[in-house]
Amino acid sequence: MEFILDQMETKVEFFEAYDLKTLEKKLEEQIGNNKALLLDVHAVQHQVTFDPNRNKLLYTALVHYKLKS
Repeated sequence: MEFILDQMETKVEFFEAYDLKTLEKKLEEQIGNNKALLLDVHAVQHQVTFDPNRNKLLYTALVHYKLKS
């Protein structure tokens, strides 16, 4: 059996929540998990839209990670 271990150099994750506190909690948790993979946050983009089905604001975020240098 052969094992191939490649190091991730970049990673993108998407998050969504109906309140900022929940979104922030999700982001912080995944940032901690990705630090274990030696990935640092390179960029964060966020957006707020209105969800007419739930009559609430929907907060979304995209986090781009890159390998620690």
